[in-house]
Amino acid sequence: MTTFALLTYPQIDPVLLRIGPLAVRWYGLAYVIGFVGAGLLMRRLNRIWKVGLSADAQLDIVLAAVVGLIVGARLGYVLFYGLDGFIESPQTVFALWDGGMSFHGGLIGILLAGWLVSKRVHVPFLRLADIGAVGAPIGLFLGRLGNFINGELWGRATDVPWAMIPPYGGVPRHPSQLYEALLEGLVLFIVMMLLARKRLPDGMLVGVMMSLYGVFRIAVEFVREPDVQLGFILGPFTMGQLLSLPVLGAGVWLVWHAHRSRRDGEPLSGSDDTVDAPV
Repeated sequence: MTTFALLTYPQIDPVLLRIGPLAVRWYGLAYVIGFVGAGLLMRRLNRIWKVGLSADAQLDIVLAAVVGLIVGARLGYVLFYGLDGFIESPQTVFALWDGGMSFHGGLIGILLAGWLVSKRVHVPFLRLADIGAVGAPIGLFLGRLGNFINGELWGRATDVPWAMIPPYGGVPRHPSQLYEALLEGLVLFIVMMLLARKRLPDGMLVGVMMSLYGVFRIAVEFVREPDVQLGFILGPFTMGQLLSLPVLGAGVWLVWHAHRSRRDGEPLSGSDDTVDAPV
């Protein structure tokens, strides 16, 4: 295997700004921008889809999403990737600054938070989930860029021309964070924005988002280095792939259920079948 890379890792400082003891990190900023972007998109979709959410209701939804995602992502990481270590030192579950966030745990957390807040704002859960699904790729894209800047979650060793040597040295590797940013972020965002131009049955958009995420994540995991504390599971598979299988299955079921609802003539999420204004 070739022992050099044709692309140079940019080695961006993970800390954007220091104010006394406070460090503003690119990864944390990615979360903030992701939530702001998703919130602005929700406001636009609320108007175009005629959902009827008040400004207070939109704020409640964003706050619930923030809490659900962060708590779920952290607890998911504890349960799926480092349970033994957290049993020995339970207090480290609160050490968010040390990293360790799980997408799959975050998905569970944000869906649970969405289900709870949907009752408060009197909007069907799947309709609310569809709105969130359109904005989700923004956070996924920025989060993977944050992983790249942090120099973490690298791919497996390779000799492809675009391989990079990680900041900690070693052999050239797949920049798998960028693969995920492209697929789970940019490509998924384009697909969701195109689908959001039409009035679709409740659950269709979140189903498509979960299905495509599952496919993309499973595919990229074949060139991503498995978590060092877990290694491969059930042969050549990783924990990320195993956790993505139920996400893919649930997404396919939601798409099928939404398609059946439209076929059976159930009412859509608004009074019109199409949306004239661009999203």
